[in-house]
Amino acid sequence: MSKSMSIDIGISAPDREAIAGGLAKLLADSYTLYLKTHNYHWNVTGPMFNTLHLMFETQYTELAAAVDEIAERIRALGHPAPGSYKAYASMTEIPEEDDTPDAEEMIRRLVAGQETVVRTARSIFPLVDEAHDEPTADLLTQRMQVHEKNAWMLRSLLGR
Repeated sequence: MSKSMSIDIGISAPDREAIAGGLAKLLADSYTLYLKTHNYHWNVTGPMFNTLHLMFETQYTELAAAVDEIAERIRALGHPAPGSYKAYASMTEIPEEDDTPDAEEMIRRLVAGQETVVRTARSIFPLVDEAHDEPTADLLTQRMQVHEKNAWMLRSLLGR
């Protein structure tokens, strides 16, 4: 019979639980954005096909690595990482779609998704700072930098 070990990393159990909950929402947003970006990679058409096909691939590949990092941070805090579509759908702010928009609308929707992930990451910061959780703060900073840059690059394709 194995005994569970307590976690003593200098962050209280309630703070670890709250941070893990915020990271679960970030994971849900990130995975939903991954799925949307991959879908658009497969289905984009039009004169910007090659540019967008490659850009979307770069972005979904980066997101695939990111969801693993986020999930592993949740586990390091002592909580299970959500891993089902049902769980993600209940937590994400990124809408799922059942249509295949044109390339310009794909870009608009991905800008909105990138910005949603930034806002979710930013919303966790006050608790992370108060708990002195530097590893999570570093992860959140990295995620915000990536998604802010992606949103800017996508907006630039629209002339904004």
